[in-house]
Formats: sequence, C-alpha cells, structure tokens
Amino acid sequence: MLKSFTREITLALTGASGMPYALTLLKTLVSADCRIHLLISSAARVVLKTENNLTIPAGPQAAADFLIEHCSAKVGQIVCYGKDEWFSPVASGSAAPKTMVVCPCSMGTLSAITSGASDNLIERAADVVIKEKGQLILVPREMPLSVIHLENMTRLAKLGVTIMPASPGYYHQPQSIEDLVNFVVARILDHLSIAQDLIEPWGYKHH
Repeated sequence: MLKSFTREITLALTGASGMPYALTLLKTLVSADCRIHLLISSAARVVLKTENNLTIPAGPQAAADFLIEHCSAKVGQIVCYGKDEWFSPVASGSAAPKTMVVCPCSMGTLSAITSGASDNLIERAADVVIKEKGQLILVPREMPLSVIHLENMTRLAKLGVTIMPASPGYYHQPQSIEDLVNFVVARILDHLSIAQDLIEPWGYKHH
C-alpha cells in the first residue's frame, strides 16, 4: 500500500535548456511530500546529460528507482512513464492530477500543446489538464522569441495556462548560479501554493 502523499503533481521535462531548474523543482516537490508523475522526453535526457552530467536509465521503472535515490524520495513518490504509455493515469481526465508543470518547456512542446497534437504522453497530459480546467504551468527557456512562439504563448495564456519564463530576478542579490535557479523554482512553487524557503518574498528582507 503506497503512502498517502499531500498532493499529486505531473512534472514533464522536455528538451529546452534549463535542467537545473527541473532537478531543483523535483527535489523541492519531493521535500513538500508531493507524489510526482514524471514524464521525460528523449530530448530532455540529452540535455540532462549535457547540462548536469546525469544519465537517466531508459526504462520507466529503472528511471523512477534512480531518481527516487537521487532525490532521497520515498518509495513510490516518483513514478515515471514512457512516452507512449496511454493507459497511465496522466492520460485520462478521470485520473490525472489536476496540476502539471512543464519545466523546462521547449518551443516544440509548447507548439504541440497549443495545437492539441497529443502525439506523445507529455502533450496528452497537458491537453488533459487544459480540458479538465486544471492548473498548467509552462516554463520556457528560449531567446529570442519569434512571433510564432509569442502567439502560441498568447493562445495558451487565454486558456488559463500560466506561462512562466525561466527569467530569474536579481533583487535578492544572487551570489551563485544556485541562487538564480532557486529564484525561478521559488516562483513556480508560489504559483503551486507550496510553501518554500528558497528566497524571501519581496519587501520582507528589510523588515
């Protein structure tokens, strides 16, 4: 019998740069006692190896076991799915978590979500959250943005999707790359209504 976790969240990693954001977010969700339904694209695996020298095992169960150990998670707290696992909970409106974050979100994934392509499980899971009127947060990391990118973001924003570019602020006087990563992850957690102590809220530091 799996432990009852405080919340169920779908987290998708796609092939944009920005894997430090994804890994920090994953670890903080684990610390917040969330159960994470994790989707990792083939391109995301390449970027994880490039940016973090992290090689995720190919099979879903092997990937889950690896990440549970890597994140010091509880048994069953991280569940991984293959890109064509159409019978997984995240593919169905009756079973999928009502909250999903795509971090980082590639422009290809953003485009597919906008069009409702649903050609793989990441796209289908996002489509389910939109149609079920849940909370979908996309964290793009791209520059410059073309008109195509901007129009896709506008279409999704009009549907209630939160577009949260990985654009760290500097008012907290970051001293390291980790500080910059924490800024973005903290903002994501704020929107998920998950308590965080990665950065102090604006206006509190000098009081």
